[in-house]
Amino acid sequence: MPFQAIVRAAGSLAAAAVVIAAMGSGAAQAKSELLVYTAIEADELSMFKREFEKDYPDVEIKWVRDSTGIITSKLLAEKDNPKADIVWGLAATSLMLLADYNYFQPYAPKGVEMLDAKFRDPADPPTWVGQRAWIASVCYNTVEAAKHNLPLPTTWADLTKPVYKGHVVMPNPNSSGTGFLDVSSWLQLHGEAGGWKFMDALHQNIAWYTHSGSKPCKQAAAGEIPIGVSFAYRGAKLKNQGAPVEVIAPSEGVGWDVEAFAIVRNAKNLDGARKLADWSVSRKANEIYNMEYAVVAMPGVAKAVKNFPPGIEGKMIRNDFAWAAKNRLRILDEWRNRYDAKSEPKK
Repeated sequence: MPFQAIVRAAGSLAAAAVVIAAMGSGAAQAKSELLVYTAIEADELSMFKREFEKDYPDVEIKWVRDSTGIITSKLLAEKDNPKADIVWGLAATSLMLLADYNYFQPYAPKGVEMLDAKFRDPADPPTWVGQRAWIASVCYNTVEAAKHNLPLPTTWADLTKPVYKGHVVMPNPNSSGTGFLDVSSWLQLHGEAGGWKFMDALHQNIAWYTHSGSKPCKQAAAGEIPIGVSFAYRGAKLKNQGAPVEVIAPSEGVGWDVEAFAIVRNAKNLDGARKLADWSVSRKANEIYNMEYAVVAMPGVAKAVKNFPPGIEGKMIRNDFAWAAKNRLRILDEWRNRYDAKSEPKK
């Protein structure tokens, strides 16, 4: 072959290679962005993103994360023009409140019928679907408690005793889903009059209210306060890491809520939202939920989680989610009027 022909052939092959490479690069970049509002603990998000995108490489999650109360308020503020594609890992009571504003579009994820009925909206198709339960508990720092001669509390009523004055921290329910499930559970356990009477007494012993459900346990684990009202996942995780804490499920019963998801009515990436919904009810996803949460939506999946309070599932109250959702704003206003003066400043 003449030299000029060889050059021309080589040039053609090089050009073709550039085109193929560009096509491959375009395919690699052809990911759809999925905007997900969530209240899932921040230290879990990278793992969920990695596992989902491993199964759906054409979708890239973009998280917008904050505490339950703050995310709920953000969603309410955007109700006339929702921004998210899907709300994922938010309290079912918050989703039920938002559903009253026609916020979501019903969708039955593939395999939803395999979930425990109490973990999903009873409508067909459901508006919201649950993933796992997060459950109230008390974190008790054994070292700090010994310094102040504080006995181990085994009941909620114990925390109102004078010996604990200034030694207890709990979440503000206006910011924290854990705080709201505490308050709504106490109102259900004692009746409204009895519930507010209990919280009046507890307030006398509260050092401050946080704007995060996990922060009271983190503060207890760090020795900043002897006792933090928090939730079992965070307590067990910190104890597993070596913190000197006992994780207690008070004997009267513990509040809980369901982390759940719902697809926003005007989702810009509806296909991606449905893929995340389908993945979220799969056995794989439920096994991941169970890595650190003891109660998950799919029956037969959950195994014991190290350092969760023993028998905690049996202490979960008969939670009236519909009542909690319907009365949420009224309860939060009343709590704010009574107790907000002790809340930490918002950052």
